[in-house]
Amino acid sequence: MGQIHELVVQHGRDTARKLVPIDEKRLVDLAADVLADEKGAAGFTYSGFCMASLPHRSLPDDSQWVRKSEDFSLIIEPGKLFRHGEEEGTLYGVPFGPRARVILLYLQSEAIKTNSREIELGSSMRQWLDRMGIERGGKTYRAFRDQAARISACRLTFAFKKHGREGFIRDSIVDGGLSLFDISIDGRQGRLWRETVLLGEKFFQSLKKHPVTLWDGAVSRLANQSLGIDIYCWLAYRLHTLSQPSTIAWPALYAQFGASYAHLHHFKPRFLESLKTVLIVYPDAKVVLSDDRGLTLYPSPPPVRDRRLIG
Repeated sequence: MGQIHELVVQHGRDTARKLVPIDEKRLVDLAADVLADEKGAAGFTYSGFCMASLPHRSLPDDSQWVRKSEDFSLIIEPGKLFRHGEEEGTLYGVPFGPRARVILLYLQSEAIKTNSREIELGSSMRQWLDRMGIERGGKTYRAFRDQAARISACRLTFAFKKHGREGFIRDSIVDGGLSLFDISIDGRQGRLWRETVLLGEKFFQSLKKHPVTLWDGAVSRLANQSLGIDIYCWLAYRLHTLSQPSTIAWPALYAQFGASYAHLHHFKPRFLESLKTVLIVYPDAKVVLSDDRGLTLYPSPPPVRDRRLIG
């Protein structure tokens, strides 16, 4: 548990706010909320998304997204969807930003919890958005609709090396279209029947073999921060599998998370800002920062310890 959590535990929220600089008062409030949140609901994501994530910002619609590391790579290709009466179809670019991540986390979490690649939308999706603290009206609704279309149209390839062997999976995220049009703008309208979507079979099987457990409470507090979500998922994947400390240098962090930044010195302060928030919503994470070297990760409990709370 970090210093801010300990201040809150020992002194309470109000006193702790007086003991920290102005720019850390929000972290005290966040830590107090997290420590008081006894809901243990778990979410899930595929381990591949913990090592290579979506872009933070939009790309040209015809551009693919490529992330590579020594042992892992991800390629996301844009695709077309056909609207009624169209002959050519509409090209949708690669999904990006926090909205796309939240949709994907919902789909993956439901697939693991139900052990089915058939995912219910409608009321279940609305409840998820409510838990994430996301409003369903206006620009937010349109942003979700756009990202859902991008997720529907794209194809992805995960390639990996393990024990000297190479392999890959290539699949669409969903089979058939993912429509969020049944999510009403005002919370009162919408379709009355159950609507479902199917995850791609290969993607679903890979998710079942390699799920990473997340805490819904953390995701909801990061729901508007794509970099924060990426760092959180990465730590959730890495920390509880470590048997000894591991140092990740700044160039490696930049290579994994910094594709949207032209230079390391632009990326570093944004990463540190997001990391502070992530460590507040993941109190058991043991991470030591070195301005010169990077991060040292220590073996830590997973975000959700009690397996009875998963599902």
